[in-house]
Amino acid sequence: MWAGIVVNIGLILWSVGSGNGFSLETLRALLTPSATSVGAAQRALLRGDFETALTASQTALTRDPTENAAHVTLVRSLIYRSYVDFEYETDRADALELARLRTERADADHDVWAVYAFALQANGNPVEAVEVAERVLQVDPEHVLARSALALGYAGVGSFDRAHQESKTARAHRPDDPAQFEALRAFAISTADLGNYAQAGELLDGLLEAQPRFIPLHFERALYAKQVGDAGRATEAYYQVMALSPSNVKAHMRLCELSSELNERAASQRYCAWVTEHAPDLPEGWYRLGREYYLSSDFALAQQTLNKCSSLQVTQGVPPNERIFECWYLQGQAAEILGDCRALLTIYTQFRIMASDPSVQARWVYPPEGPPMCNTSDGAG
Repeated sequence: MWAGIVVNIGLILWSVGSGNGFSLETLRALLTPSATSVGAAQRALLRGDFETALTASQTALTRDPTENAAHVTLVRSLIYRSYVDFEYETDRADALELARLRTERADADHDVWAVYAFALQANGNPVEAVEVAERVLQVDPEHVLARSALALGYAGVGSFDRAHQESKTARAHRPDDPAQFEALRAFAISTADLGNYAQAGELLDGLLEAQPRFIPLHFERALYAKQVGDAGRATEAYYQVMALSPSNVKAHMRLCELSSELNERAASQRYCAWVTEHAPDLPEGWYRLGREYYLSSDFALAQQTLNKCSSLQVTQGVPPNERIFECWYLQGQAAEILGDCRALLTIYTQFRIMASDPSVQARWVYPPEGPPMCNTSDGAG
């Protein structure tokens, strides 16, 4: 959907902070009203209002196709919106394509390449992100966005100590650079990767104080809280998302998962059911709900719900190695418990066909003659 504006994209750094500590004053200064579309886009991005940021950046690019600030705001807004809810996940790929095409222009500068590195790591290409970022840093060693992208790239390949050092270095350079926001976020991520989840959470609390409507930060804060066993803080973070976005499917899904981990079956089923009602084409929602029914010993409802999960994945053409194997396995187990041989044979046959793909690692094996319960004299009934 964004291909039509590729010729109009540009770039600027947009985040916020200070060299060794987050500066709320710097952020507030950046939020000061500006008469330009670029300024409006940047302020909207910092507020977490990604729709307004996208619209304003496109307006600026329409007026001036060479506007670098509008380009980076567009790319980053797409990347951050992709973390808001499942329906926006494809935004990351769109952002990467826009950033890549911009590097082919004759006027591509260090910032253009730095935001390209940022988009690469966000799309699961950490090695290439590191290579691109390093090329920028060879010419401009204090480029904050490039250094932050480098840190995130190293984190993506498991070099957590190096990622931590690079993000720390980024924070030490150009304390008034708006990209210090990105440096601090990278520092928090690398801090968590090293196992210091409580400290990482405190770093995000500083960002959220100034950016309480920035939904992706709430999801990250919940993750760090869960990793230290603070279910209350994680729940609070998800509730914050739901307060900002009442129809947020991702937040309801995460509450479904968290409630399940806490063995709160009624709450988990309630959140999972909400997901299936509001996102009926999302297989994971049906899996989570079916799993809760299974764990609650409601095997008939589990079988029915998990069948919806498996059927959706086949209908949607999900590659075999990316399918949720448990939708078949738990469905089969429920059928076996219920003595439903016909359903068990059907789902087991489907799984064997799926597992014939060499990319599928999941295993579910019965004896060569098939499920034992289906070999009795009355099993086929």
